Order: sequence, then C-alpha cells, then structure tokens
Amino acid sequence: MAGTQQPRILVCNDDGYFSEGLRALVDAVSPLGEVWVVAPDREQSAASHAISLWRPLRLTQIRERWFSVDGTPADSAYLAIHHLLKDDRPKIMVSGINHGANLADDVNYSGTVAAAREAALLGIPSIAFSLVSRAPFDFQHAARFARSLVAAALAQPQLPSRMLLSVNVPSGEPRGYAITHLGRHSYGYDVVEKEDPRGRKYYWIGGSTYAHEDLPGSDCNAVHDERLISVTPLNFELTETRTLKELEGWTLEGFPGAGRGGD
Repeated sequence: MAGTQQPRILVCNDDGYFSEGLRALVDAVSPLGEVWVVAPDREQSAASHAISLWRPLRLTQIRERWFSVDGTPADSAYLAIHHLLKDDRPKIMVSGINHGANLADDVNYSGTVAAAREAALLGIPSIAFSLVSRAPFDFQHAARFARSLVAAALAQPQLPSRMLLSVNVPSGEPRGYAITHLGRHSYGYDVVEKEDPRGRKYYWIGGSTYAHEDLPGSDCNAVHDERLISVTPLNFELTETRTLKELEGWTLEGFPGAGRGGD
C-alpha cells in the first residue's frame, strides 16, 4: 500500500557482525523499520576511519539483510550505502552498541564512530552508540535508549543529512540523558616493552589509568559524574579558525602570501 513502507535502517559496528552489542541494537530498532546489517567480519576496535583502497573486499551474506565485510567499519558503511542499498538508501544509520566508551578524544580512534561518520559523510543521518562499561556487558539500558532516540529521530520532519551523534551510556541504570560537548580525558600513555622468544623486542601501547577533566556540560562529566547518557553532536569542520589570522602574519622567505584562502 502506497505510503506505508517502513523506513530503512542501516546498522554497522566495529566489534564484528557477531557481537552481542550489535544484536542488542538490531533488536532495539527492528520495530522501527526495515533493518539491514553490514558489519566487519572481525573485531575492528580503534580502526578509526580507515578505508580499504589497495585490496578487494569480500561481502558475505550471513542471513537475510545481514552481511559481513572483510574490511573496516567505514568500509562496511560505504559498501552498504553505495552497493547493497544504492537504489533505496537508508533513512538513518546506527552504529554499535560498542563494547566500551567512546568519550572525548576516543571519537578520533573509534571504529564505531567512524562507521557512523562515513555514513553521515555520504548523506545519511547517523548515530553511534557506546556502552561505558567493562565485561560482562549489560546492554538493556543502552538498547532501550537507542530505540527511543532513533524513534525520535525518525519522527522529525527533516533531519540534517550530515547529522552525526555520539551517544555514551553509563553502566547500570542511567538517571536520564544530557546533550553534551566532548570532554577531555586520558587512559595514560604507557608503552610496555617486552621480548619475544627469539629475542626481538615488541611493544604494547595504551595505558589503563583513567582520568578526566572536570568540564561542566561534557560527555565525560555526564557519564562518569552524573550517571547520565551523553548525546554529543559532532561536525566535520576541522579548520582551526583561531589560527587563521595568526598564520596570515607569518613571513615565508621566497614565497609571497596570498592572504586567507577563499577571500
């Protein structure tokens, strides 16, 4: 019947097509539309926004409307939108539920956020969901919020085509939610040096000592200090505008300056 077609929802992640968080997200949004899953065939945590340009990708159908890709999270979103769903693009894309936090600078490394970012770059409004917890993971509250937020997004008359939201859900039952900005935190900067059986050195990077700055209104404060779900809108503008004027005052020997680009 005309006008009754369900909205198409694309689901990706970085933990792999088999992950518990992905299944929880699929179950949460399935009542809201026609769900398609396209996700990596293995864990790709911290893969960031890598795209596979120098090798072929293999797409494997797991079951109806559920596919794995032997590539990155961004590859998964790209193949879904430009190949599998090119004739009927998704109305919204959701990524996750990630097994762990994607707060503050984590968004630069996260494969979960990168899959959503790739979809948003391609004109599909996107939301990345992450559970701020360690195993064992309980996705019930994150899944319940995902359903509510996606339903609210689908109810809007018009969404920005490049809408990108990063959602972080505290472990346990949250007190509510807050619209936040990115905070600042650190896991430490440890480099652990070891030696393999053949006498060659190898290194593990990344620390395990967590601390965040006290920045009111930030995602870190909301999740860790207030036990709120953080909803952070992200954008794609990477130009540091405060530095533009300063750079105009630099003198480069042998090169005439043309002022600010676009002026």
